[in-house]
Amino acid sequence: MKIRVINTSSHPLPAYETLHSAGMDLRASLREAVTLGPMERAGIPTGLFIELPEGYEAQIRPRSGLSLKHGISVLNAPGTVDADYRGEIKVILINLSNEPFLIQDGERIAQMVIGKHERSEWEPVETLQETGRGSGGFGSTGTR
Repeated sequence: MKIRVINTSSHPLPAYETLHSAGMDLRASLREAVTLGPMERAGIPTGLFIELPEGYEAQIRPRSGLSLKHGISVLNAPGTVDADYRGEIKVILINLSNEPFLIQDGERIAQMVIGKHERSEWEPVETLQETGRGSGGFGSTGTR
C-alpha cells in the first residue's frame, strides 16, 4: 500500500527496520532540544503529514527501549491518526521516570503501525448472548 506523505523534517521517512517489523520509528523534528522533567509531558512534532486510505489508521506506540531504559512513553498509547486527519503528526510523550530526559532533533521517539479498522453500527437489544465468563471483570479468568 502506498501512503502519500509530506516530510518537512530534515530526517528520512519512517521505514521498517527488519523484514517482519510491524512498526516504523518516528523521529523528533525539533528546532531545539526539549527536556522532559519527571512526570512532564509534551507534544513532540515529527514534521510528517500523511494521507491514509479510508478504512486505515496509524497507531502511535511507545518504543520499548525508551520505555524500559528511560521511562519515556506515549501518553495516549496507542494514539490514533485517522484517515481524514491532515495535520502534522505529533507524539505526546511522558517521562515516567525520576530523572529529566533530553529529546534531541532526530531522536527516535515512538513507532507508527498502519492498520485496517472496521466501522460498526450499534444494534440495541434487551439481552446479550451468555458466555462462560459472563460479566466477570478484572482478574476473573484466574492468575495463570
